[in-house]
Amino acid sequence: MILQSLYHLYDRLTREPEYGVAKSGFSQQKLTFSVILTEDGTLNTIQDEREEITIPLKNGKSKQAMTAKLRIVPGQAKPTGSGIHPGFLWDNATYLLGYDTKDKPERTRACFDAFRQRHLELEQSIDDPGFSAVCRFLESWNPERGVQFPHLAELSTGFGVFRLQGALEYVHDRPAIRAWWCRNLPGSAPEEGDKEGGRGMCLVSGLPDQTVARLHEPKIKGVNGTQSAGAPLVSFNGETFTSYAKEQSFNAPVSQEAAFRYCTAINALLDGPQKGRHRFSLAGDTVALWTGQRTVTEDLLAGFFTDGAGGNRQEDTQDVETLRYMEGFLMALRHGSGNLNAIGDDPMTPFYLLGLSPNAGRMSVRFWNVSTLGSFIERLRDHYSALKIVVQHGPDSKHPDPEFIPAWRILRETVRETKDIPPLLGGALLRAILGGCPYPNALAAALIRRIRADHVINYCRAAMLKAWLTRSAYYQGEPPVSLDSERTEPSYRMGRLFAALEKTQEEALPGINATIRDRFFGAASATPGVVMPRLLRTYQHHLAKLNPGAKINRERLIQEIMNGIDNIPKSLSLEEQGAFAIGYYHQRQSFFTRNEAKQGSNE
Repeated sequence: MILQSLYHLYDRLTREPEYGVAKSGFSQQKLTFSVILTEDGTLNTIQDEREEITIPLKNGKSKQAMTAKLRIVPGQAKPTGSGIHPGFLWDNATYLLGYDTKDKPERTRACFDAFRQRHLELEQSIDDPGFSAVCRFLESWNPERGVQFPHLAELSTGFGVFRLQGALEYVHDRPAIRAWWCRNLPGSAPEEGDKEGGRGMCLVSGLPDQTVARLHEPKIKGVNGTQSAGAPLVSFNGETFTSYAKEQSFNAPVSQEAAFRYCTAINALLDGPQKGRHRFSLAGDTVALWTGQRTVTEDLLAGFFTDGAGGNRQEDTQDVETLRYMEGFLMALRHGSGNLNAIGDDPMTPFYLLGLSPNAGRMSVRFWNVSTLGSFIERLRDHYSALKIVVQHGPDSKHPDPEFIPAWRILRETVRETKDIPPLLGGALLRAILGGCPYPNALAAALIRRIRADHVINYCRAAMLKAWLTRSAYYQGEPPVSLDSERTEPSYRMGRLFAALEKTQEEALPGINATIRDRFFGAASATPGVVMPRLLRTYQHHLAKLNPGAKINRERLIQEIMNGIDNIPKSLSLEEQGAFAIGYYHQRQSFFTRNEAKQGSNE
């Protein structure tokens, strides 16, 4: 299903030029220089092909930089390893010019000789003046002349191509050469095919009599944690995974064309010029998203998952049309997928989400979701509805709380450092969001551990605990969005009580360095029956230091919280600890909202 979806995506991407998707037998490479030749093969110059771009800086300024030019060339990406693999009319400076970049003169000479030999052998069959000019250059070129072009040291980080002086096209783009290359692609003739795999039905396209691919190439790039050369999505690298004595990808026959199409399509999403619209990271995993046809929502989702800004930073969006699209997208998230029509998107458009992570020898699929755009938006809407909780106020609030909390921020709250996020947790969270099913208990347990470790109960943590309890099968009812003084649940009341005792301590001892939250929150949330009686005795001393009016109000609040609780629970389950934290958060925010309301009325 994954390969078939990517196989069909290839057709869409080839119709949209901004993706720069190569056709079968070609690939997109980063060009940094071109060798300009005269018609008789004499070197004219070596030209810098890089483009100047503007890079915005965090301080609001920008700087200029040179970047490689992406162009379609014949053949696939350079294979890894120590073997010698010359390209066709393109390659790095070592093959193209015999330019030694790694102080290995013998290997450099061997690479150049292989590149020259390959082209000289093909000259008669191609029979093109431009190709012959390249052959004459290769025959006469002395690699020692490379030192005459000092800028090659910088340009050799990318690939080079040939161009005739005065021509606008590269030599490899000449019609006769492209036609020859397409006629002679590996496996294009019926009698061709790998001796081990032969020909057969392709499991992806369903077409019969296809040349079976031994390796699925080009390798996939742009996945966090993989090598820069890329890694395969499908491979068989052990005898345990083979059957009927077949090796490598012959165990699952996919044609060379189908392998090229799906690999090229996923590379365009993860490592192409439009990757910002299709790729985002989540807890070390790399997520690719796309729709069956071009949509506005597709253009917005990757950025939305990355920063979750949505409506929180609309003032930063200068483009009027982009702002309108963002407002329409947020309207759909708040009020339903039917609002997608306002931005020109059909809710029935197919939607795909693929999560990948690195593994030994290939990539692992963390999750795979297929739905419609409307169904996906409804799932997101349900998720953010479950997260909805009163925003944070008072000294605990350092930054504005986002209306739409990004998934990466939820995961970040579970650990001290980002690198400590469990690798499976991101996929489990996203599956819960997309499937509308209960959130993983491991996520809630990690949040509670962090709260007990750093004594911080912020907006994001409280919202996620509320969402988790909302969908939990072991929790009765649904936690409220804000303080519910009528709620009689003991664990919720204990959280409120702890917040009231802490507030009393803060008012009685202004400027105190460590409150009861710093010393007792973990124990109080797990075993309130042991801790709360001790805190209530200390509370009496703090209460005596308040002014008469504050003292009366606080006593009334404590009595209201304790009303109906005959015995303080000795211990709380994981779900009850979550309710304890929510009760604490609600009561804490209630104190500050009342204070702010008083200040507003006085003004």
